[in-house]
Amino acid sequence: MKQLLILVIPLLIMSACGPTLKVSSDVDKQANFNAYQTFALYNPAGEQSPLSQLNRNRINNAIVAAMIAKGYTQSQDTTTADLLVNPVTIAKPGQNVTAYTNYYGYGGFYRPYFWGGGMGMASSNTTFTVDKYIDGSLIIDVVDRVRRQLLWQGVGNSQIDGPVKDPDIKIPEAVNKIMASLPRRM
Repeated sequence: MKQLLILVIPLLIMSACGPTLKVSSDVDKQANFNAYQTFALYNPAGEQSPLSQLNRNRINNAIVAAMIAKGYTQSQDTTTADLLVNPVTIAKPGQNVTAYTNYYGYGGFYRPYFWGGGMGMASSNTTFTVDKYIDGSLIIDVVDRVRRQLLWQGVGNSQIDGPVKDPDIKIPEAVNKIMASLPRRM
């Protein structure tokens, strides 16, 4: 039993420390979502995405499933659908810089002072660590097709430090988390 705990606890800690998806959303409080019945996927920017075609398909399929679960019906025609749903992906390089200063070997917490109120001459050693990552965002816009007015927007943001493991599971989970606040059609 002890050996099992020794193996399981580090795995739980490592999985808890992975990058998390930060989600935010905004809605037009005046919009009556019950007035809308159909939706179509729409991408006015075209296929200019940092994602592979496979991942774009996973995102689109997850959006369709989430919209259907919310009570909307998919239309293939963007000229007649009530709502246009526009997924946009953004990926840009980012970095975290961490500085650690070691004063007299005591660590960064203690600072050497001379007696008598004056500050002593400290020999310090500062180390900088730079961690590079990709800052990835998925923005999902839901637009009234006739009025061309944004009704709802959901944004998911995460630090990406490698390929997504299990994209067939992780991508739909992320889309569902982003679209959780989209008003349901009654």
